[in-house]
Amino acid sequence: MIDLEAIEALRQQHIGRLLLNAQRNYSLAALSKLRARGHEGLTLAHTNLLAHLDVSGTRITTLAEQVGVSKQAIGNLVGELEAKGYVRREVDSHDRRAAVITYTLAGQKFLQDAHEVKREIEAEYTATLGEEGFQELRHLLTLLVRGISQE
Repeated sequence: MIDLEAIEALRQQHIGRLLLNAQRNYSLAALSKLRARGHEGLTLAHTNLLAHLDVSGTRITTLAEQVGVSKQAIGNLVGELEAKGYVRREVDSHDRRAAVITYTLAGQKFLQDAHEVKREIEAEYTATLGEEGFQELRHLLTLLVRGISQE
């Protein structure tokens, strides 16, 4: 008979699960800090889209590819962010049939706040891991990302 409790214990300590949980914890902490700065009503999906938007603007099709969802789903998120005042649609100067999504002033303020939040969370991680431990974590994650992206 298969020991399901042992399998579940192994699943919880699997490196993929640990990385996923660490990323989720980071994202939830950042979202909480952003809300405290006045960015109410944003979800993780909104902040994920905003993180993939180039400062010079990005086409919806490119955003969909980067985020890994359909153009329709991105279109819905863009509409929500437009209503909240973070982004606007502009006609693509290279292809008048396409729209480019750009940051508004509120979106630019979000970027500034998100950068400050990132620095706060990194300071918290450094306090937990120590400076050397944090730098080693950054180095090791960079190696993993580079190795995975080259396959």
